[in-house]
Amino acid sequence: MKTLTTFEELEYTRPNFEELKAFYTDLNARVTAAKSYDEVKACILEEEKISSHFTTMAVIVSIRHTVDTSDEFYEKEDEYINQQYPELMPYTQGFNLALLNSPFKADIDREYGEQFLKAIQLGVDSFSEKNIALMQEENELTNRYQRLTAACKIPFDGGEHNLYGIMKYFSDPDREVRKAAAKKYAEFFEQHDTEMGEIFDRLVKIRHQMGLNMGFKNFVPLGYMQQGRMDYDEKDVASFRQQVLTEIVPFCCELYKAQAKRIGVEKLYFYDEELKFLGGNAVPIGDRAYLVEQARQMYHDMSAETGEFIDFMIEHELMDLDNKPNKAATGYMTTLSDYKAPFVYSCFNGTTGDVDVLTHEMGHAFAGYMAMRHQPLQALWSEPTDIAEIHSMSMEQFAYPYAESFFGDKADLYRFQHLQEALTFVPFGVAVDEFQHIVYENPDMTPAERTAAWRDLEKKYMPWRDYGEDNDFFNRGGWWYHKLHIFHYPFYYINYTLTTMGALEFKKKIATDKTAGWRDYMTLCKLGGSLGYLDTLRAANLANPFESGGVKRAVSYAINILKEDIKE
Repeated sequence: MKTLTTFEELEYTRPNFEELKAFYTDLNARVTAAKSYDEVKACILEEEKISSHFTTMAVIVSIRHTVDTSDEFYEKEDEYINQQYPELMPYTQGFNLALLNSPFKADIDREYGEQFLKAIQLGVDSFSEKNIALMQEENELTNRYQRLTAACKIPFDGGEHNLYGIMKYFSDPDREVRKAAAKKYAEFFEQHDTEMGEIFDRLVKIRHQMGLNMGFKNFVPLGYMQQGRMDYDEKDVASFRQQVLTEIVPFCCELYKAQAKRIGVEKLYFYDEELKFLGGNAVPIGDRAYLVEQARQMYHDMSAETGEFIDFMIEHELMDLDNKPNKAATGYMTTLSDYKAPFVYSCFNGTTGDVDVLTHEMGHAFAGYMAMRHQPLQALWSEPTDIAEIHSMSMEQFAYPYAESFFGDKADLYRFQHLQEALTFVPFGVAVDEFQHIVYENPDMTPAERTAAWRDLEKKYMPWRDYGEDNDFFNRGGWWYHKLHIFHYPFYYINYTLTTMGALEFKKKIATDKTAGWRDYMTLCKLGGSLGYLDTLRAANLANPFESGGVKRAVSYAINILKEDIKE
């Protein structure tokens, strides 16, 4: 592992793709000609070193580009890597194929576990050289969407705001302010309706062709493969969505009915949903420096491992949290592989979301930190995406006892609103998933038909949602335009809902047996990507959310808490 100073001091060197192609060509030949497992293992470890350095350079570029999308140097470097990487993939796939065809596969399984080669096989099965040019165009289009949203400048309340900045007004105690902010937010997307519709339309067409090139009837099977799904399918996900419709949606209607009464409105409109209390939501009681210090103290109290982790993050300045002009409107955790270092990115805006970053994204970061120190290969650090969000969402729940440090005398309000939002989010999340199934199963839909389909899904999964008479764009179904994941990461979003089930299970575990609950959580983090989805759940003593009654079992503890709260 290389010595790490701070992120700001890390040097970037442009990857030489011709050298990488030559390296993989030679490596593939060595694996194919290997006469012993030791020779194959040496090639695996050498590939780890080279790929680690390449991904580290790519991540440095990606971070610096999202921090300032107007920085021309990193914009060009990001474009360069996104264009060149698909052309490298046949060479990396050659290495993967050499491993899969090696007579020493059983030795690889014994040393690194069966999941290593299973994941490689999935990568091989989901790649075609026919898709290289399409992948390059896909990258260009997603970057175009990101630039468009990052450049947002909305005049409001005497200032100029990006999307994260205007959203803080959605929870303003003054209803007219909320309404006006929501109108401005909608206007931004309506102004870019044609362009965003065209971007997504082209993305759908590109991805559909990718699926056809792989021999599928549409993109859906390939989308599932790209998400690393090996042990469940579309029918399982549809069954889960139905459970959400039956078990969660009716209670969410009760929650919003109680909220309307609580904030003193006869009819709850879209722009009222974020305000949970008449006197205002809980908001953080300090600035970014204060919140990070409180997070440091929390993680030190939580466990020795989390204490070591937060010190590492702070010492090496592995967070960029302030909201700034031209900063991409998103939040994420990523990994600097050469340094076994997570990195957390967000845009603080003075709402509860700031604290959620210090729990959610830091939950991802902590899991990565542990996996990087317990799994032998970089290839085993990253868990399937449907597991990854359990780490983050569970950490949000683990932070509840420390809410006073972040919210002072409004800590109880925060705990209630956060738990309500954890539950009310799930119907939105499954609506996004069903929307993606609809659009990729029907690639010839027009942009107008897609937005209409989205509105129908809102009525199905979010029957409380009412945009009011003077918000024509969202009434027509334009709300989905704001969700970056729909453009960038097809079929990812269902993971947030599946993993909410795991997080709410952990909430109950920690409440009933803290020692056992934390032990299971640490098991989950240390496993990384060494097991598949269902095996990882079993190892961490978590239930299968696809089984009949799985959703009810997962959410019943949280629902009972909220039922008592709204009675009061």
